[in-house]
Amino acid sequence: MPSRRAVLAATAAALTVGGTARADDHDPSALLSRMTLEEKVGQLFVARVYGRSATAPDQADADANLTELGVRTAAELVERYRPGGIIYFSWAHNTRDPRQIAELSDGIQRASLALPRGLPVLISTDQEHGIVCRIGRPATLFPGAMAVGAGGSRADARALGLIAGRELRAMGIRQNYSPVADVNVNPANPVIGVRSFGADPEAVAGLVAEEVAGCQEAGVAATVKHFPGHGDTAVDSHTGFPVITHSRDEWERLDAVPFRAAIAAGVDSVMTGHLLVPALDDSGDPATLSRPILTGILRERLGFDGVVVTDALNMAGVRTKYGDERVPVLALKAGADQLLDPPDLAVAWNAVLSAVKEGEISEERLDASVLRILRLKEKLGLLAEPYVDPGAVGRIVGRPEHLALAERISERTTTLIVDEGPLLPLSPRTHPRLLVVGADPASPSGTTGPPTGVLATALTGLGFTATALSTGTEPSDAAIGRAVAAAGEADAVLVTTYNVTATSPQRTLVERLAATGRPVVAVAVRNPYDVAHLPSARACLAAYSWTDVELLAAARVIAGTVRPRGRLPVAVPRADDPARVLYPVGHGLGYQPCGTKGCPVTAGDGSGARS
Repeated sequence: MPSRRAVLAATAAALTVGGTARADDHDPSALLSRMTLEEKVGQLFVARVYGRSATAPDQADADANLTELGVRTAAELVERYRPGGIIYFSWAHNTRDPRQIAELSDGIQRASLALPRGLPVLISTDQEHGIVCRIGRPATLFPGAMAVGAGGSRADARALGLIAGRELRAMGIRQNYSPVADVNVNPANPVIGVRSFGADPEAVAGLVAEEVAGCQEAGVAATVKHFPGHGDTAVDSHTGFPVITHSRDEWERLDAVPFRAAIAAGVDSVMTGHLLVPALDDSGDPATLSRPILTGILRERLGFDGVVVTDALNMAGVRTKYGDERVPVLALKAGADQLLDPPDLAVAWNAVLSAVKEGEISEERLDASVLRILRLKEKLGLLAEPYVDPGAVGRIVGRPEHLALAERISERTTTLIVDEGPLLPLSPRTHPRLLVVGADPASPSGTTGPPTGVLATALTGLGFTATALSTGTEPSDAAIGRAVAAAGEADAVLVTTYNVTATSPQRTLVERLAATGRPVVAVAVRNPYDVAHLPSARACLAAYSWTDVELLAAARVIAGTVRPRGRLPVAVPRADDPARVLYPVGHGLGYQPCGTKGCPVTAGDGSGARS
């Protein structure tokens, strides 16, 4: 690898014209004035690409690039389309380990800066933490948004943003599509849920603003999403076209509040949602393609003049009404700047180029978006110093103090919802043998889990003898039978649950285990709403995600080495009557200061029983 000095020298050389540095090389307006039309169009696009290396991807990744993009490598992609940004995904094999990520980032920058009038590329990813996490260990993994909402600490949200931002920047990633600013008021929401900080607009707003501030203090652009708000839908915009039925007043009171707070905090970018909001625009167009929403509300009414990035243009929510060649053009006309991950980059790129050449989009309108993107690159220091130091990444990413901070934050988030008896905390003296069964969803980052194994190992380390038995999210009769048989050798049973419904076999599993007479503790590893469907569990906790950091915190709570301090950031409705609340926002039980049995954090009779 070249030395840092050599890299910086190459940067300076690449940003010169005719071998002589110009005084305006880092001035966005001057750079814009020298760009060709094709280069301007390229700046709008944020493209995906397969591979761990910019020039030497694995053969399977090169083949995937050729099939989907018409090029073999990231370097070839940059040369052909001159994209302003590239997004990293774990499934595209971009994020194997921190040093590889840093080297990939530098390889992309070298390829771009070697071109005539080459510009640095703004590299991005979705590092929300919790259930959406593109970069895994040894990077620091924090609890997800709803867990942070349960903790309720704005200082924790800011610290998370700062540390996560520093680690991303060390790997060459300067834009993070986080935090989620949606207010999750619909328990049936299939796509947001625990990615949201909660259901209280003001609480969500405070946490959003602090995470934005922390991330941007680290020199990484934060991106709040999904404007104008994806929190009240039962449809996933990846696979369908959600409709938000809020009135204008409801939108102002619920959905708009966190976005206003983010804008007031100086957020660099806002991501659009592929949503139909008739109260804001009755044309039938999704918000991503709506000029009344993106320009009329976001730009003019809320006063946002930063970069507007679309959600991925390969999602069903934006492709139901128009063809793939029209979507990027309409998004740009609506007020978007960055066009993220179109299904066919060649089709999208040529469509925008043709729209400008034919006068449907003026070059003045094109220039406005390109200038915003260039100004963001300047703000992030990308124009002056686009490279990172792969040799130093290990001294920044996953530092012991970062990992310790993530652990401390997680310990403030676990929420004890039910504790009949009370049962918790468990003691190795009274319940030495534990069985851990239940759902083992795949790791969000591919580097953690499985949940039952993580819990069993952690509890064994805390003095118990714990055994793991995975039964899955849809346990069969045979799997349930094996779990019931194994429970006969245990003093208590823990069950990890994942999105339980009234008809879910996970509910049957808990009922059958409870019928053995062994006390059952349910740990909801995704939505806290599971508790409404588990009346036979003696105790129920919400971990809000199944990454190790949240599971380890739950284990310490169960063992009593840490007291539960989280409070529900969303209301849990009754299973038999969803219009009625079973556990309100703010509910949460605690332990007595002596660490023995349950006491209420919220007002109540202190019994830990169900309402």
